[in-house]
Amino acid sequence: MGKMTLIATSAMGIEAIVAKEVRDLGYECTVENGKVIFEADEKAICRSNLWLRTADRVKIKIGEFKATSFDELFEKTKALNWGDFLPENAEFPVIGKSVKSQLFSVSDCQSIVKKAVVENLKKHYKKQTNWLEESGPFFRIEIALLKDVATLTIDASGSGLHKRGYRVGQGEAPIKETLAATLIKLTNWTPDRPFVDPFCGSGTIPIEAALIGQNIAPGFNRGFASEEWDWIGKSIWDEARQEVEDLAKYDQPLDIMGLDIDHRMIQVSKDNAEEAGFTELLSFKQMQVSDFTTNKDYGVLIGNPPYGERLGEKKAVELMYKEMGKAFSKLDTWSVYMLTSNENFENIYGKPATKKRKLFNGFIKTDFYQYFGPRPPRDN
Repeated sequence: MGKMTLIATSAMGIEAIVAKEVRDLGYECTVENGKVIFEADEKAICRSNLWLRTADRVKIKIGEFKATSFDELFEKTKALNWGDFLPENAEFPVIGKSVKSQLFSVSDCQSIVKKAVVENLKKHYKKQTNWLEESGPFFRIEIALLKDVATLTIDASGSGLHKRGYRVGQGEAPIKETLAATLIKLTNWTPDRPFVDPFCGSGTIPIEAALIGQNIAPGFNRGFASEEWDWIGKSIWDEARQEVEDLAKYDQPLDIMGLDIDHRMIQVSKDNAEEAGFTELLSFKQMQVSDFTTNKDYGVLIGNPPYGERLGEKKAVELMYKEMGKAFSKLDTWSVYMLTSNENFENIYGKPATKKRKLFNGFIKTDFYQYFGPRPPRDN
């Protein structure tokens, strides 16, 4: 197949972090709103699905063109090289979205794209019938219209990349694995430093830290839609999975702890850690944040505390922020990172942040408050 255009999709505001991950895999890329675009080969499809911690999914761009009428959409879609990607028996649902475009009916655009791809494949595979048996591998096509420009992609991930495969249980508002990895990447943590999440919930942040700390690919424990595609082939996938195995640092010691006030969440965290293969590596215990003390130095605290968004919860949450500020003020050498939608966090916590960064937790606008502690001394 050779070179093709791949798109790693990203939550708003973290494109630069996804782009750094893509470059770390060895691919030059450009950044647009919500996506990172790079030219690469089949193997990159496997590697980017396995390794990208902060991207939402990996897609292959099949074509992009201006379309202001249904005829134009049909003809230009039909003219693309679908037969290079889709086998004769491909199962290919079409999803869509339209923003600020004349073709605003998404369902009409979906059915037109579907018809155009069917026509293209009939010609490519020299089929007389109007009906294709969609019994084979899965290729989800997306038609995305933005300001009258149509972009057609095929999703190479399957379920979103945040689904790492270790979550056997969760609480009521679990942080997405991709956001957890983003938070860790925005800190100064290195695997040789203590790491504590004082609001661990179902254990997502500690587990993501362990994956990062031991350089384990986040996709090691799951499958992807593109594993079924003949034109990539099993051997390329096997090579990519072998690389994951070869680069993992299973003997890297880690000091990672998760705390939560709710003993049921501690059990959920332990179950998820076990599923991820980290039973021995991570410790979880029931504790309220105001009781946290430690005699370790140069550690990192990362948390996604309750925000107090619900009626009647705000006061309790703000009191807890205040107590947290008191407890953490004793940790001279530690760095603290907290994600919350409470705009008054710094005042309540009792200290201005070194830096803050706007992030979205789902649809909630939040800030990541960063309190940098001193750098650990270098070993001579």
